[in-house]
Amino acid sequence: MATDPVPILTHGVEPTSGDMHSPPSSMPLSGNGDWATKGENLSNSEWNDVEANKLPETIEKMAEIGEIGEIPKTESRKRIVVVGFGMVGIAFIEKLMKLDVKRREYDVVVIGDEPHLAYNRVGLTSYFQHREVENLYLNPKDWYSAMPEGSLNYHLNTLVTEIDSNNKTVKTSAGLDVPYDVLVLATGSDALLPRHTPGYDAKGVFVYRTIEDLTKLIDFANTRKGTTGAVVGGGLLGLEAAKAMMDLEDFGKVKLIERNRWVLSRQLDGDAGGMVVEQVRSLGVDVLLSKRVGKILVSEENEVEGLVFEDGEKMECSCVCFAIGIKARDELARKTGIKCADRGGGIVVNPDLSTSIPDIYAIGECASWENQTFGLIAPGVEMADVLAFNLTQAKVHSPRTFKRPDLSTKLKLLGVEVASFGDFFADRDGPKEMPGRRAAGRKGSVAPHPVKALTYKDPFQQVYKKYLFTLDGKYLLGGMMIGDTKDYVKLVPMVKTQKLLEIPPSELILGASKGDDDGDDLPDDTQICSCHNVTKGDVVKATKDGTCKSIGDVKSCTKAGTGCGGCMPLVQTIFNKTMASMGNEVKNHLCPHFEYSRADIYNIVSVKGLKEFPEVMRECGRDPESLGCEACKPTIGSIIASLYNKHLLDTPNKGLQDTNDRFLANIQRNGTFSVIPRVSGGEITAEKLIIIGMVAKKYNLYCKITGGQRIDLFGARKQDLLPIWQELIDGGMESGHAYAKSLRTVKSCVGTTWCRFGIGDSVGMAIRLEERYKSIRGPHKIKGGVSGCVRECAEAQNKDFGLIATEHGFNIFVGGNGGAKPRHSELLAKDVPPDDVIPILDRYLSFYIRTADKLQRTARWIENMPGGIKYLQEVILEDKLGIAADLEKQMEQLVSSFFCEWTEVLKDPLKRAHFSQFANTDENINDTIEPTQERGQERPSYWPKDSVTEDFRGHKWTELSWQPLVKAEEFQDTPTGDSKAVKRGDTQLAVFKIRGKWYCTQQMCPHKRAFVLSDGLIGDDVANNKLWVSCPYHKRNYELGGENAGKCANDESLNIAVFPVEVRDDGWVYVKLPSVEELDALLGTERWKIKKSETTDPFEALDKKLKAVNAKGRKGTKLSHLESGLGEEKKAAMILAGGERGAGGLDW
Repeated sequence: MATDPVPILTHGVEPTSGDMHSPPSSMPLSGNGDWATKGENLSNSEWNDVEANKLPETIEKMAEIGEIGEIPKTESRKRIVVVGFGMVGIAFIEKLMKLDVKRREYDVVVIGDEPHLAYNRVGLTSYFQHREVENLYLNPKDWYSAMPEGSLNYHLNTLVTEIDSNNKTVKTSAGLDVPYDVLVLATGSDALLPRHTPGYDAKGVFVYRTIEDLTKLIDFANTRKGTTGAVVGGGLLGLEAAKAMMDLEDFGKVKLIERNRWVLSRQLDGDAGGMVVEQVRSLGVDVLLSKRVGKILVSEENEVEGLVFEDGEKMECSCVCFAIGIKARDELARKTGIKCADRGGGIVVNPDLSTSIPDIYAIGECASWENQTFGLIAPGVEMADVLAFNLTQAKVHSPRTFKRPDLSTKLKLLGVEVASFGDFFADRDGPKEMPGRRAAGRKGSVAPHPVKALTYKDPFQQVYKKYLFTLDGKYLLGGMMIGDTKDYVKLVPMVKTQKLLEIPPSELILGASKGDDDGDDLPDDTQICSCHNVTKGDVVKATKDGTCKSIGDVKSCTKAGTGCGGCMPLVQTIFNKTMASMGNEVKNHLCPHFEYSRADIYNIVSVKGLKEFPEVMRECGRDPESLGCEACKPTIGSIIASLYNKHLLDTPNKGLQDTNDRFLANIQRNGTFSVIPRVSGGEITAEKLIIIGMVAKKYNLYCKITGGQRIDLFGARKQDLLPIWQELIDGGMESGHAYAKSLRTVKSCVGTTWCRFGIGDSVGMAIRLEERYKSIRGPHKIKGGVSGCVRECAEAQNKDFGLIATEHGFNIFVGGNGGAKPRHSELLAKDVPPDDVIPILDRYLSFYIRTADKLQRTARWIENMPGGIKYLQEVILEDKLGIAADLEKQMEQLVSSFFCEWTEVLKDPLKRAHFSQFANTDENINDTIEPTQERGQERPSYWPKDSVTEDFRGHKWTELSWQPLVKAEEFQDTPTGDSKAVKRGDTQLAVFKIRGKWYCTQQMCPHKRAFVLSDGLIGDDVANNKLWVSCPYHKRNYELGGENAGKCANDESLNIAVFPVEVRDDGWVYVKLPSVEELDALLGTERWKIKKSETTDPFEALDKKLKAVNAKGRKGTKLSHLESGLGEEKKAAMILAGGERGAGGLDW
């Protein structure tokens, strides 16, 4: 006799050590802790709660947790304990924290029985491609740590085993007692397994619910290559499971078994479901309909061998994945005595989501509302919304209640667009409710259903639409769509609001094919993201009040688009149109000097063969004679370099470069520079390490390993850059282009070179890629990575391009980056043979260089690209635009024109002269910031907090006289201007020559007391007769001439001194200056030198706490752990002296 299927309980793994996970406010009690903190993207001021940030008074206080086996509860705030760390649990926490940000009434503890942070179960199938759980995380791990101390703690891998509602505590599998004021059950559901079916427990039987389920399936499939895999259940989950089996590429065949006459029978009628069956079969899945599994055939080893259906037919297979439904996880509630539903299960909840026991609530799939449980994410998020609102806002607002949820669904399954909305079975079962009237009869009613259906079916385009209306056609009740679902977002609110139709019903279908969603005809209360219940008004409000200035901000602030992602095109459109309505439409014009985007200018320069800035300005600038500005000059310089790869310090190009490119090195806080030789793929010889070490020692450079597997040498003075690079290049090294908007590094793991897990030579591939693309310039910096296997040690999936080795070649990922707005890359091409990697990347990088906006990383480029990764695949892989050969040719021309920029500088006396500190003397002024000794190295002291606001511009000098400062021949006549630093006494001055006119200012920018103005870019506004120099540090723009000379245009608190200047017949540049003593008294370098005593040590308090902790086993940074060890300095000195502990030197 058949019985109901029994759920598989997905219990958490009980910690074997018995150790508990420490909250972040305490020192960890064991190395196994998974406690962390979490927070929204909120400012420090919004989280400014002194009490929330208190640390424990003593270490003994922390240890109490481990001794008494419970987490002490903060008395001043209530504690909410959430049982369940899934999509609904985290949605509730996020909403609660956001609503509670000002009141701070609650601390939250969430306990999850899986070993992972909350992840996107809707996107579970993508795990088969990347195999990285972190890719599915709804929030990255470090996002949790942004929350104030103690406000949110999480516990992973831990099952709640008991609820003591009298004492208001929960007990965990680790033996921990957690007190609560409010308990929220978000335990979700379990996948059903038909235990009445013989063979259900065989090896090769799976369900499809969790990461653990997928991992087991992946491991098993790898042992059954070429066999048949079967999926039982043709619903939403079954189709996902079938896609997953196909993505594994281990099974020779995948078969989908459905007991009904069509798939998706809960969302679609027979015609629509039949069309989906056709499309699924066309993708290679064998679909068996009207089949019920009667028995699973097993071998003597209890391994799956096949299936026997109830009609007697047999089918061979090695694997069976059941996707036949879910059952609410209510066992904990039942054990506690909380009322649960008898039929179908689930924790019975009231309209306010409370249960039968006070202060205990249930939300999500475990909750039974009016004898219904819901297996979709949207109703769960709506429950989370209601409960979070009531717990935080009900004191000042009417409480909300959970009402009949909208079960509309829009998904893409196996490449097929499917949607159902409203009362989509009203014609079969009768409408649940009628506009203005009670619901009509349900199944079994004798009277005809007061519904008319309007149907459109296109078997050629595989499009099906059925919309259901009232008999008079005045109201839309629901419907379903296959193939073309873009009208979904417009039709759902018509049903929810029971809006009277103003057009004939037929126009809803006949007009559905025009254009993309534009959002104009949607009211503000229209739900545009069903996953997170975000309305159009939410997006509009966040944009208008300035909270969101980019589409990334919209996703972060509102959560729109962070679920299934299907709403993003509409969200983007609404954001763009809102910005336009405010007059803030982000025009991608390069700057006020050009009414073109970077991509437009790139094409103009390329087609017309323009090679110098004045030519570009004449062809496409607003004013043909303009000098440009600090925004357009570097961009034009980058475009010219991207096309022709000429040296940046050639006379026509020099005035276009920002400071880093101008001196081929990254400028640092104290006016010195960093030096980074190229280390392709992170592979370096001992000889090169010795050379780098010798250079660092000789020039007293601060050494640090970069995130891109290179060595960064800080503190190089401008005048020392030439001899430093002379030694490095003499030792076989070359420029690493760390200063440029170009390829930085291609990071690699060791792959098959050394690693026992590697399946691809990641080092070899990384070196080949870095050597190929080194020096090419783009709109922004470019980073790459190559991993030798799916363990992904090179972090290739957060790079602009990344490769991960597979058994068949490499998977190529693109569009990832770290930084302020991290983004995981997307799969561009799969299983690419090594020989085909270069052409694909050539096309990709060339297309990026051609079409991206200024300073736009590949991540934002792809995000903003219409069609996104799909369009990029069409262009790069399918040659949709017919330009693939041209893209490859362009890259070939670029890489074949490579030269080391520093080598060319060393060979050219004109370029070498550019690296003198002053144009009028060989004397130098060093250390404008007092150095600090730290961990055996020297660094500049911290900047003071405040800028200098002294009135340099209005200073009254006692007397001025003309002084010859520098020879005019030191300056070149360039269209973009030339500038030099000069020294008089202890004062540094900046002299500018711009189209025959001369200007002189102080060299120090008062913003950060940096002596760098002569290195700034010149800008102009011809219409308003303005000319300025832009400080290379933070773009403070100071006017050079006219009545406002010396004023800062973008910071009124700052100003600089300016001086009259002229060139005389003797060939000298004369500047009208006060006496040396008076000049030094105001502007002398020593006066404005930043002293260590002016700044505060940010680690002072922390260091005091760390010293109080027993530092067993730790040593000074320069000492040896060995008893007789020499330590860092003595060991190095001995090696440098030619001997090693008295031996005759190293044996090479």
